Amino acid sequence: MSKKNSSSQSKGALFYIVIALLTVGIIALGSLPYIISRRGEILTPGENTGEYPRNGEGVDRYGRPNSDNEEMRGVWVAYLSLDGVNKSKIDAIVSNAKANGMNTIFLHVRPFGDALYKSDYYPWSHLATGTQGEAPADGFDPLAYAVEAAHREGLSLHAWLNPLRIMLANGAYPPSLSEDNPYNAWRNDDNADNDDWVIDYKKGKFYNPAIGQVRELIVNGTREIVERYNVDGVHWDDYFYPAYDESFDDSKSYNAYREQGGKLSLADWRRSNINELVKAVYSAVKAADSQCVFGISPAGNIDNCMSMGADVKTWGSSEGYVDYLIPQVYWTSDNTIAPFEPVCRRWNELVTSPKVKLYIGLALYKAGSDDDSGKWKKADDIIMNQVLYTRGSEINAGGFVLYSYAYFDSDQTAEEMKNLRSVLH
Repeated sequence: MSKKNSSSQSKGALFYIVIALLTVGIIALGSLPYIISRRGEILTPGENTGEYPRNGEGVDRYGRPNSDNEEMRGVWVAYLSLDGVNKSKIDAIVSNAKANGMNTIFLHVRPFGDALYKSDYYPWSHLATGTQGEAPADGFDPLAYAVEAAHREGLSLHAWLNPLRIMLANGAYPPSLSEDNPYNAWRNDDNADNDDWVIDYKKGKFYNPAIGQVRELIVNGTREIVERYNVDGVHWDDYFYPAYDESFDDSKSYNAYREQGGKLSLADWRRSNINELVKAVYSAVKAADSQCVFGISPAGNIDNCMSMGADVKTWGSSEGYVDYLIPQVYWTSDNTIAPFEPVCRRWNELVTSPKVKLYIGLALYKAGSDDDSGKWKKADDIIMNQVLYTRGSEINAGGFVLYSYAYFDSDQTAEEMKNLRSVLH
């Protein structure tokens, strides 16, 4: 063999080796996580960022399930199910939700003015380490991992927040507030002007939504979630003003409003404060990601909602407040005060904006219990029939959400869940 032929063969072999390496590289890159964040940051594959879409059809550019025309089958995972949260607990939640026919998880990541994720505005939740303000030593980010785990299994994930609650009204939870909690920061500084930015009610503590700086905190704390995590939605539940009267003492703010010429009654003024906050959060979510949705789960009684500052009539009829409402219709058909079907129809009449979807919140936790004078023990297919009603022609509902995940595997709800699964699979 001549040197010329040998050189040519060597070059040819080298060419095919390069082609093979490039092919392997391309295939490998196709299996890597998407590594450009929403803000254009280059992310190292394997970072615990929550930006891990699945490959293939049925997902959007962030790897989130496309479910515009799919029935909402959601479950609320409350903070009580997240104490000591870790990867295995999140994996179990996702697996169990999928096995029970769900396609959306509402994960409680801010139950008490805190965060189950890395936040620039709120202290770490005590659910992560046992102590509020203390970050996981290993850098674990529960929300980031939950988004990854949910999307890997084809489920959507909404970050569930309590915007105003800092501590339960009975003072029992959380056990203590960290020094860097905004409540302590404002109350313990030398500025008396910000003391009323938070309100003590009974033994609990709450943000005062009448204050512009408080609304800004809540808006910024929401924006950072949508910017940093590929959540499919941001979700609020029914905790707004904790009282309908002056027992929630925001009189300093209300008196200042009146002295400046304000004419609204206390109830109307409070609804106006919440409306301003809701609209600002909606705008912040859409600015961060136009595809991310924002929704609220108000109490099932419309009149009670209106008296507690939740202007559901405006939210359901106007664009620019919410993408969806999930009223908590937690009653049976034979409830004498609030029967299930008529309440659903009333909500259906309230949601008139074509931009707002209606889902129905269902009380799985009541199934098989003594609640409502034993009405939930009369049958073991109540939730199943309520789901079937949401699919019927009497209301324009896009699906349902169950409260809560803790009752998927309860002896109390075993027969109810068995019957429910029969219409979900």
